[in-house]
Amino acid sequence: MTYNATRRNAGQSLEERLRYVEDRIEIQDLMVRYGLGQDLHEDGDNDVLEQWDSVFAPEARVDYSVAGGPQLKDIPYKGLVEVMRAADGSMSGLLKWQHFQGFSTVDIDGDRAVARTQHLHTHKGGTDGQGWNLIQTGFFVDRLERRPEGWRIVHRTLEIIWMDTFATV
Repeated sequence: MTYNATRRNAGQSLEERLRYVEDRIEIQDLMVRYGLGQDLHEDGDNDVLEQWDSVFAPEARVDYSVAGGPQLKDIPYKGLVEVMRAADGSMSGLLKWQHFQGFSTVDIDGDRAVARTQHLHTHKGGTDGQGWNLIQTGFFVDRLERRPEGWRIVHRTLEIIWMDTFATV
C-alpha cells in the first residue's frame, strides 16, 4: 500500500487537511503505545494492557500466526498477552527487549483507516546458560476505527520480513 497525501488532498480545504494530519498523529501515537506496552513491562511485570487497552478496540483481534502458528490466527488481543506473557509464554525466555515502531503509511476514509507500520524488535534471551539475541523486522498492517475515545485498532496482522538469532559471548 502506498499513499500520496499531496495528490489525495489536492482540492481539500485547509480544515480537511489539518484533520488528516491530526488523525495521522493520533494513529502514530497508537503505534508507539503498542511498543511502550511491551517495553515498559519487563522483569515479570505483565501489565502490558495498561497501554494496550488504549491502543486496541475491546473486540480487536490480532493475527500473529506468521510468528507462532495457527493458534495465533485472529485471536483477541488480550489473548495475545497470555500467549506471550504467561509463565511458559513466548517471551518467558527473554531477559530484555525493545520494540521500535517506524512511521506509518495511513490511508484514512472517514472514520476508518488502514495503516502499515514498519517494526524492528530486539530481544535478549538465554537458554541453558547460553545468551542469544533475536532481531525481527517486518510490518504491522492495521485496520482502525475512530471511536468516541479516539482511534483504535480493530484488527492487526503481523508480517515478518526476516528474523535472525545469534549467540552472545
